[in-house]
Amino acid sequence: MKARTVLGAALGTVGGAVVGNRLLKRRAGDLENPLPGIERTYRWRGIETTYTVAGDPNDPDMLLLHGIYAGASSHEFEPIVEELSEDYHVYAVDLPGFGRSERPPLVYSGTLYGEFVRDFADEITDEPIVVASSLTGTFAVDAADETDLERLVLICPTAETGDERPWLRTLMRTPIVGTTLYNLLASKLSIRYFYDRDGYYDADRISAEEVDYAWNSAHQPGARYATASFAAGTLDPDFDLATELAALEAPTTLIWGRDADLVPLREGRDLAEAADLDLVVIDYATQLPHAEHPDKFVEYLSAELPRADLEGGN
Repeated sequence: MKARTVLGAALGTVGGAVVGNRLLKRRAGDLENPLPGIERTYRWRGIETTYTVAGDPNDPDMLLLHGIYAGASSHEFEPIVEELSEDYHVYAVDLPGFGRSERPPLVYSGTLYGEFVRDFADEITDEPIVVASSLTGTFAVDAADETDLERLVLICPTAETGDERPWLRTLMRTPIVGTTLYNLLASKLSIRYFYDRDGYYDADRISAEEVDYAWNSAHQPGARYATASFAAGTLDPDFDLATELAALEAPTTLIWGRDADLVPLREGRDLAEAADLDLVVIDYATQLPHAEHPDKFVEYLSAELPRADLEGGN
């Protein structure tokens, strides 16, 4: 009788998980393009990826690359795209597996993303200024060896997200248990917790619209596959970031939130010293200074970067 009770409870739990997963899937609506500009697609290795273009084509190209986390997308740059497009020809891309791009059930890796950034920059842009956030900064550094970039701007770049846990990736890719685990990771509570703990210095700046968009992005079909690789630590690069930064030919600037905890400022100072790079520190900011203080971020960016009117552009 006890065995029967335990089995019944187990089946009930699984059944509840299946129903819950289906309800969440139905609640997620179509993901709208949140950015001003023209939306285009780039087919890469059979994957349809989406990007938005804004600004004058005669201005210097700027490629914006969002960070990696549950619900990540080019929406991360929504506060700054319009202002940046006044001086730059801006490309804001949704990486494969995120945002409005396709999310096939691949085993995602840092190498794959580095190759995507390289090919996108080569085929779609013209020697762009690349602005990349967090772990995606390492993808841009990886791509910089094999493509022409005008400059790199790396926001709190990190090459280490913890020990590799391939078993976690395998678990998260399973239909029932994996989907349930992922839905917990990508709940609105978890997303807001990430923004509160690591994204923003002032929690009052976290808008409900931002959390809602990230949640909707996180619940598009196939969303868990790329996030599973990130959670498992298997997107980390296999190179030393300081060594690679020191070897780059493209001028590089680091931008850090003074109160960043996930990737502390001391790591930024160590990177800047080891690779002899400029380091810009934004006060009252953590991991997403460009989202929390867009005007200040663009002000610092404009002071560091060439603009069309200063470089003789049309």
